[in-house]
Amino acid sequence: MPEPNSFVWNTMIRGFQQNHEPKNAIKLFDRMRVECFDGPDCFTYPFVIRACGEMMDYVNGVCVHGLLFKVGLELDTFVGTSLVEFYGGFGDTKGARRVFDELPMKDKVVWTVMLSSCGKNVCDLEEARRLFDRMPGKDLVVWNIMIFQYIKAGDVENAKKLFDLAPIKDLLMYNTVLGGYARHGEVDVMVKFFRDMPAKDLVSWNTVIGGLVRDKRVNKAMAHFHQMQSENVYPNDITLISLLSACAQVGALDIGRWLHSYIDRNHRGSDVVVGTALVDMYSKCGDLESAEYVFDQLKNPDVVAWNAMIMGFSMNGQSKMTLQFFTRMKRESVMPNEITVLGVLCACVHAGLVDEGRKLFQSMSKEFDLMPRLEHYGCMVDLLARAGLLDEAFELIQSMPMEPHIGVWGALLGACKLHKNVELAETAIKHLNELEHEDGGYLTMMSNIYANAGRWDDVSKIREVMRQKGFDKLRGCSSIEVNGEIHEFGAEEKTHPRVKEIHEMIDEISSRLRMAGHVASRNEVFFDVDDEEKDKALSYHSEKMAVAFGLIATDKGTVIRVVKNLRICGDCHAVMKIVSKSFEREIVIRDRSRFHHFKDGCCSCGDYW
Repeated sequence: MPEPNSFVWNTMIRGFQQNHEPKNAIKLFDRMRVECFDGPDCFTYPFVIRACGEMMDYVNGVCVHGLLFKVGLELDTFVGTSLVEFYGGFGDTKGARRVFDELPMKDKVVWTVMLSSCGKNVCDLEEARRLFDRMPGKDLVVWNIMIFQYIKAGDVENAKKLFDLAPIKDLLMYNTVLGGYARHGEVDVMVKFFRDMPAKDLVSWNTVIGGLVRDKRVNKAMAHFHQMQSENVYPNDITLISLLSACAQVGALDIGRWLHSYIDRNHRGSDVVVGTALVDMYSKCGDLESAEYVFDQLKNPDVVAWNAMIMGFSMNGQSKMTLQFFTRMKRESVMPNEITVLGVLCACVHAGLVDEGRKLFQSMSKEFDLMPRLEHYGCMVDLLARAGLLDEAFELIQSMPMEPHIGVWGALLGACKLHKNVELAETAIKHLNELEHEDGGYLTMMSNIYANAGRWDDVSKIREVMRQKGFDKLRGCSSIEVNGEIHEFGAEEKTHPRVKEIHEMIDEISSRLRMAGHVASRNEVFFDVDDEEKDKALSYHSEKMAVAFGLIATDKGTVIRVVKNLRICGDCHAVMKIVSKSFEREIVIRDRSRFHHFKDGCCSCGDYW
């Protein structure tokens, strides 16, 4: 075109901007200012400003704003709306508000954009509410925006108050409040709100199921899933992944298998995302055979799928299989990432493979162009310290290019407990006290280290510090799935419907332990009670309660699978080996850090844990 007019220029600039080519939009704008006789107008600048925003070019956007003053378009409502959106996108609420206040004519769109801009900064939430209260002719969109701002800030109470005031409510508004309860509120309130909703869609069902999963209420989550199906609402990948995640959390293998069959019936098993969730679920339930079967069915598994399988082998103590799978991954030209290396390093930690771990750690930057993170240093410290190389582990900490975090010092402290090195443990706890103020777990560990060394005065001092800071030892909790239902046990559980039978089985286990010559390890029990009380406390640890229930509630030959929130103690570990042989049962316990597969009096960890 020999002489394109401003309409043609604007059409081209708009086309590039709307097709996400902001650089070309800016180039055309610069040419237009020189080549177009009419020059840019009020239809040009909004798209140029949006292009600056898309490029995250704040300086150029401010320069365009300056041009508007030169051409006298700074008070145009259409242009002003784009500027408000631009400044709001950068979190510059003051800049957005300055433009908004100067506009002589404000339509509903600019009010709405200004409200959204305020809501992007949690600090401006009160300003957003004042703006909302002043806004004339508030429509459904505006009510939804303001409610969402409260939810995003975690203020569910004010969101609900505003929801109750809304003259009209749509499904989006209901789902927004429901999402707030799922993330920030009480689960029981969420379920009641969901039940009272006049209409529900797939988002509603996914939200309530996700909220129940986050609260580890797997039985209720599955009940809602079945109800959802009965109401002819078909699940999507989000639903299935959420439920599989729930099964992985609590080790609900039977429910996970049922979900797998449901996925296969609906021809969704080949999907890499769902397939990866299945691999993760089976791995975290201790069923590696099924995990590997699902993985082998995946077409072109990505690095996330490979990581799920590698982590599965690693946490289940299959260190050699982890290394073999890692080699296979490289052979199939899938580039490992930081998580892959972390999984392989964890496998080296569990098996004490010091040379392999050192080699992998040193090759991260050379072979894979990956820089070690805090987690990788934590694994290396754990690997070296567990193997008794405490001085080398301490030297590695001192040579770290970043400040060591609690995981690094915690790994050293745990190894000091294992190797009874009190002096180095005191160094570690000193750094932990400086870094961690809300977790008494490390103080408990230090107390046990002093107890094992017979330094009871120091134990008393640690306990006094814990009391003063309000720390208490985290209570152990174990769960077991029987016939598709999750049963939870605390230490000395007394509320379970079959508690009498469980205690009778505990007595039977104790009798068999005595026959096997087992002597309870009392070192980590509170020192200020007698031996009989210590033995009783050990007998009723949560994982022993769960296993006792498994013995009376499942058929002979059934694998007993337990998930515990803490690390299994030394006495429970020794007891499980004897129970597995005496009752001829395989027992799988997943504690906070790894799996223990007990069979015929042996554990998969080889007592290296």
